[in-house]
Order: sequence, then C-alpha cells, then structure tokens
Amino acid sequence: MNYTDYAVEQILKLCKTPSPSGFTKMATAYLIQELHNLGFSPTISRKGSVLCDLGGEGNPLVLAAHIDTLGAMVRAIKGNGRLRFTKIGGYPENNIENENVTIHTRNGKTYTGTVYINGPAAHVYSDSGSSKRDDANMEIVLDEIVKSKEDTLKLGIAPGDFVSLDSRTMLTPSGFIKSRHLDDKASAGVLLALTKEVRDGLLIPDRKTSILFTTYEEVGHGAASGFPTDTAEMISVDMGAVGDDLGTDEYKVSICAKDSGGPYDYDVTDRLVRLAEKLKLQYAIDIYPYYGSDVEGALRAGHDLKHGLIGPGVFASHGYERTHTQAIENTLKLLEAYLQEA
Repeated sequence: MNYTDYAVEQILKLCKTPSPSGFTKMATAYLIQELHNLGFSPTISRKGSVLCDLGGEGNPLVLAAHIDTLGAMVRAIKGNGRLRFTKIGGYPENNIENENVTIHTRNGKTYTGTVYINGPAAHVYSDSGSSKRDDANMEIVLDEIVKSKEDTLKLGIAPGDFVSLDSRTMLTPSGFIKSRHLDDKASAGVLLALTKEVRDGLLIPDRKTSILFTTYEEVGHGAASGFPTDTAEMISVDMGAVGDDLGTDEYKVSICAKDSGGPYDYDVTDRLVRLAEKLKLQYAIDIYPYYGSDVEGALRAGHDLKHGLIGPGVFASHGYERTHTQAIENTLKLLEAYLQEA
C-alpha cells in the first residue's frame, strides 16, 4: 500500500466515525490508537485536541487538521414525539433534508431517525417544495414507535443529546471519495499518511514538526490552544473550496492566499506556491469568500505565528462532499516537500 492509499483508507474510516463538534470522543480515540500503532506517543489536550510530535529541530512548525464536523443537537421534544434540533456548525438546512441521522443519548444509547421538513408529503401539502427550510420548519422523525413527547422521553432522549449525520462514505472505482465530513477528515487522513512516512524513515523533517488534530474548528476555536508554546508557524490543512471563479477542483491542492479572516502570511504562501511549481503538482492559488480556519483561531487567541492554509479540493462543501485521490496525493506531496525544506 502506498501512502496515498493509506491516506484514503484513513479518510474512509474517519468519515464513518461520528464526531460533531463537542462530541468527538470516538474519532479522538481512533486517532490516538492509530498514532500509537505507528509508534508515536500522542497527547490529548483538556478540550480534546490530539497533538503528536514528529521530530526535527528548530523553527517549530505545527500542521493542523480538524476532526470535528457539522452536526446537530436535540433542542426540544415536540408534542408528537419528534425532535426539534439546533445546528452545530454553519450550513444551510436544505443540505441535510432527508438525511439519516443518529441520536446519541447521555446514557449511551443510540437511535436513528431522518430529517424532514414539516409536512413533506407532496400529495398532501402544496407548499412542501417552497416552505422555508429552517429549524422551525424541520424536524427529526425517529425510527421508533413514538406518538407523544412522553414516548420519546421514555427512550432516554433529551435536549442536549448530540445528533450525527450519516456520512454515506464511498470510494468509486474511478478514484472519487464521496462523503459528508471530508471537511476536514480528508486532511486528517493526509496528516496520518505523513506520520506514517516519518515512521518508515522515508521522511525526515528539517525542522521541529508536530501535527495537531483539533475538535472545535467548526465552531471557531479549534486551534486556539493545545499546541507547543514555542510554535513559530502553523499551517491549517483543511479542505480547498471549489466553486465560482476559484481555480481549485477536486484533483488539485489548493493554496489559500486569503479567506474571510484576511490574507495568509506572504512568505509561507509564496514558499508553498514555489514548491508546488517545482514539483509540477496540480495546484491553484485561491481566495475563499466565506471561510475560516484553525490557524485564524490561533491568531485570534493571541498566538504570534506565521500562518498558511492548504488542502485538497472538495466539491459541495458543508453538504454531501466529493474529492478525488489525485487531490489527496497532491496535498501529501506538497507537505512532504515543505517539511524537507527548512
């Protein structure tokens, strides 16, 4: 198995592991075990970020990816036993209409259900296609025989229970990875592959290098803490947005020059571009209009860092996403080169 194949294998496993922001313990446990299997000794911060030292000396660098995802939480139980929900992370509600979900109760039980608009039957409701999609007009219908609020309460479901979205993860014969949560589990898989290369002795970092898997990026404070205090530079490895007037597609590594938080460090971005050109990678320089990253969370928390952002191109961000193994490979190759050119 080559390292791109290993990255894809890890992406598929991570995408299938529920981890909405605030409820990432299953994904965190998986990462800890996989890093131990690779021979490393990761640590976990108080709020659940996973940090792993890859070795090297001088000019400390952190590569950050996040394993928390979009999701929901039970807001209230309705009189008919169905669930009103509140979103975790930013996405339009229509992106989860008719999606299967799992409710994770605080007593350790799980129940499945589906997100519907109120009154979904086209044969009954003339406005089923035009009704506003929001939390007041949508609900989770449980796959249990419940007809009242009391019926649902007896199952142990309560406000505050986390709701994870069915990832519907698949790898096509043509190399496309289709799944929810490629933001940012595609990049987490890349960082694991990079770690495996270090373990195998094929990659020796020219500077002190750590990888950081954060657990609150989708709500804005993922990398605000949890990494070494001597860190001089951080690169967020996150999905590249694909869309109108952007150069990135599902096959490229995207190098972000600016997002909604402002420009990224000129020197870091310039070096990434120069390496991508030198290696003849499929890449693009992009500006994301509605985007924030882990490294911006670190900067807003007061850390003095040089900062950059790259990642594999991902189509339909914050929906049912898609990328290609070529994008994974291009991202991995760019990071390999960056770690060996201090």
